Amino acid sequence: MAKSWQELAASKRDAIIAAIPKEWRIENPPNDMQVDVTGKYIQQYLSEREVEITETTADDIVKHTMAGNWTAEEVTKAFCHRAALAHQLVNCLHEIFFDAAIADAKALDEYYAKNKKPIGLLHGLPVSLKDQFHVKGVETTMGYVGWVGTFEGKTGTGKEKKFESEMVRELRDLGAVLYCKTAVPHTLMSGETVNNIIGYTWNPKNRNLTCGGSSGGEGALIGLRGSPVGFGTDIGGSIRIPAAYNGLYGIRPSTGRMPYEGMANSMDGQNTILSVVGPLATTVPSLRLVMKALLAQKPWLHDPLVHELPWRYEQEKEILELIDPVSDASKARKLSFGVFRTDGIVNPVPPVRRAIGIVVKALTDLGHEVIEWQPPSHTGLLDEGAKSWIFDGGVDVKSAFALSGEPLADQVKFYAKLDKEFSASEIAATNVKLRELKKEYMEYWNSTAGKTSTGRPVDAVIAPLAPFPAARPKMYLYYGYSTWVNFLDYTSVVVPVTNVDKMIDGVDDGYQPVDEIDKGVYESYDPAIYDGAHVGVQLVGRRLQEEKMLAIAEYVGKAVGK
Repeated sequence: MAKSWQELAASKRDAIIAAIPKEWRIENPPNDMQVDVTGKYIQQYLSEREVEITETTADDIVKHTMAGNWTAEEVTKAFCHRAALAHQLVNCLHEIFFDAAIADAKALDEYYAKNKKPIGLLHGLPVSLKDQFHVKGVETTMGYVGWVGTFEGKTGTGKEKKFESEMVRELRDLGAVLYCKTAVPHTLMSGETVNNIIGYTWNPKNRNLTCGGSSGGEGALIGLRGSPVGFGTDIGGSIRIPAAYNGLYGIRPSTGRMPYEGMANSMDGQNTILSVVGPLATTVPSLRLVMKALLAQKPWLHDPLVHELPWRYEQEKEILELIDPVSDASKARKLSFGVFRTDGIVNPVPPVRRAIGIVVKALTDLGHEVIEWQPPSHTGLLDEGAKSWIFDGGVDVKSAFALSGEPLADQVKFYAKLDKEFSASEIAATNVKLRELKKEYMEYWNSTAGKTSTGRPVDAVIAPLAPFPAARPKMYLYYGYSTWVNFLDYTSVVVPVTNVDKMIDGVDDGYQPVDEIDKGVYESYDPAIYDGAHVGVQLVGRRLQEEKMLAIAEYVGKAVGK
């Protein structure tokens, strides 16, 4: 007799825990008894050496492993231990393959001992992966019960035992150590991470709140320092949301910059708004490290959608020379920023507005220029772009749920209500309209050259990533602050700024909501519940400006003390 979806989910859930060594098992207190499990809380289960290793940034870890000061094995074991603790505290892992990772690390150490050099630019660096990446010998469920024991829902292919995504191959060639895959919401189309296998993934800084989604497991794991750097994907904010909610840096590159070939996905073949791959980490140098290393592998030779764009040092240099010319300080020139305080559709809650203000003040205090960002209304852009996610009438995701008969989480139940597939003509009309809207926005950006004192259009836009610091469960009511970036295919980097302070970030008494959605967002904000939560902002640049935006983000992060 075939197993029920409940039995399949339970067996998979138990298998994840069974992969954790018994000596690493802990008791998880109820969320309300221990709201914050970061910092000293998780450190209590680790040795001083493990704390030292796991709280070192990715770029500094590589300096140690490349020089032979730290072994890949000890670094890998430390992160495996901390990742195991993280999962038990917030439900952030889908796949654990620690034994294979430690074996890979030992092989790296043997290579180093024999050849007196590292194997690649990421030698000995543990890297975590969102559960869309295929890794040989490891399942990819993407949160679907019906994908357990299959290859993307298909049986008898044998692919699950040997197939790897293109980026996985490149990471291995660079000397990275892969050891776990992280939690996602089934369908990938939610800013909360929840599925019927592991349940809900919590925000480790504040377990009243979501860790974000859809790369939520990555955000939670890195937030607990169970990984030094990891990769997520972003079609509507799925890298930036978890980065902001977990006090991290994260970059949403433009399409075609990083390899996506060979990964699992929802609605594969929908090409109007493409999902992109990007890293999350605790620092900008960590993001830069892995992106530079991967581009050095020439991914455009193996992924037909990747642009032939090696790392462009001149973009970084341009920004660095503007803000800090080494040869002659008198030649320093200011940057200009647009500040996008509200889209007029839904207004940000007080701590998000305060974070925007902190960034603006820090930059103006340093002599840079900030003007109000008043682009064409986002309403049409959001309406047209969102159509791309329902072109198939939900056929793809409904078929994935039908494999096991499992129910849809409340956060994605809208898919069950869809009953119409778009025609080719309707899809073409959406594409034409989006092209027109992109052109209009492009010309608005160009026009800001007439408003700045630099004579250039603004270098970046300071904007909210969401109307709230993080969402409360089942209260993620509005995505417009993240999705506009995807619909325009702009580059965006999240910068951590501050934390909610219930004594400062009070509610807006007498607030008059714009509409019912705005009212819902306003009513979801409770300073007592949100106290201590991370607050980040995004810095948005134009298309394919990854190097420039990372340089600006690093500068802004230092300016605000992060």
